[in-house]
Amino acid sequence: MAEPLKLAYGPAVPEQIAEQLCAVFPAFDKNAFLQTVLSGYESLELMARARQISRALKTHLPADFETALRILISSIGAPLDNQPSFGMAPFHYLPHVFFVGDYGSAEIQLLPQCMEAQYQLTQRFTAEFSMRAFLINFPNETLATLHCWTSDPNEHVRRLVSEGSRPRLPWAPRIRAFQQDPSPTLALLEKLKDDPSRYVQRSVANHLNDISKDNLDIFYHTLERWQNEAQCCTSQPRQWIIKHALRNALKRGDSQALSLSGLNPALLPTLIEPNISPSTVGMGENVNIACQLKNQHPTTLTLQIDLVVDYVKANHSLSRKVFKLKRVTMVPSTAINISKILSLRELTTRKHYPGQHPVGLQINGHYFPLGHFELKVTS
Repeated sequence: MAEPLKLAYGPAVPEQIAEQLCAVFPAFDKNAFLQTVLSGYESLELMARARQISRALKTHLPADFETALRILISSIGAPLDNQPSFGMAPFHYLPHVFFVGDYGSAEIQLLPQCMEAQYQLTQRFTAEFSMRAFLINFPNETLATLHCWTSDPNEHVRRLVSEGSRPRLPWAPRIRAFQQDPSPTLALLEKLKDDPSRYVQRSVANHLNDISKDNLDIFYHTLERWQNEAQCCTSQPRQWIIKHALRNALKRGDSQALSLSGLNPALLPTLIEPNISPSTVGMGENVNIACQLKNQHPTTLTLQIDLVVDYVKANHSLSRKVFKLKRVTMVPSTAINISKILSLRELTTRKHYPGQHPVGLQINGHYFPLGHFELKVTS
């Protein structure tokens, strides 16, 4: 089982932050700061640890927020390069982000300094969590700055425009106004829909997926329009965004998603020789799932094939999980083999329970049952 994220966010993090602050502000009381931070620190989860560091910064930096912010931002390291993933290292700046959002978002006169601070922080970590407070408290002024940032040369800044304004950003409060009316953020996405950075494209797609949960008609209308426009300008970034934004809708088998993806739910292959082995399996072991699909139609089939597993829950009910497998094209009178090894090891995101687990394929939104396996508790 993977270790909790908080273990990568131990006492060394506030120690390093204190050292950075002392380098630019010698009057900073490192020992008092660490004493405040580390009181009860071990019992806290990752986000709560970062919040505790942020509160300690407020206590031990100068009382004037603008002065404290200048010191804090002057202490940060160099920007990240154009690689968006650096493991846990950028989380070093999560307390800085909380500091800006928690203590700078109440007064509009602080907005310019806070937007500049977030501009700098997002090039080292991300400012998506702090940006929410400014969009909630000062939406028009904050959106005006985000519109300017859509053409910024730094992909981390452009990604913040989309990610920070998501209506349902994970680990963050929802922006209810944008759930009710997504038009302000759709105006931002319009400027990012052909962005060359995959990092930005992924955020735009995730933002659209957020919109689909509250405004499905607007979601599909936007994607249909973008797709029609993309066919004229052959925009590969936009096509990737559309495909990624539709992934959850395709797993649900939504007819509009299937149509946008060029999939026909009426033309399906024939399922041959499904096999699940072993039929009884122990915790932590693997299940081999296999079958053959044959195209018996006189036309070529385009198929989106997903694996469906109904996991047994603690209360003995079933919870469906759809795993994306592949998209294939089958000419008439051909067959393909489908196989998947399903791991039953424990994960931080999934706990397994004994019982009968049905398994099937979802092909262009249509469910094909394959059988089931029995999960046993091993001694």
